[in-house]
Amino acid sequence: MQAKAVAKSVRIAPRKVRLVVDLIRGKNVGEAIAILRHTQRGASPVVEKVLKSAIANAEHNYEMDTDNLMISEAFVNEGATLKRFRPRAQGRASKINKRTSHITVVVTEKKEG
Repeated sequence: MQAKAVAKSVRIAPRKVRLVVDLIRGKNVGEAIAILRHTQRGASPVVEKVLKSAIANAEHNYEMDTDNLMISEAFVNEGATLKRFRPRAQGRASKINKRTSHITVVVTEKKEG
């Protein structure tokens, strides 16, 4: 049994979020939350919120034991890109891409034994 949570269209670039998600993949949920709390990255509060949502889904929807959960999957996909323009010298303009992310966290119960 597995429970998942998804945050869509988060206004952080996917490559920045992947750095944080790579830290917690495969870890126990208690350890993962501790790692996220002490990580000095802008994406860590958002990833922590998604992880807590996945834990709550596991507890409420599937009656899993929260002490026994681990992160089986955690990945980041690219969302829609907001395209903006910035004025430059001599009447030119340069494009700025404001990237968004879809963050997915899947938790499962550890096998006893």
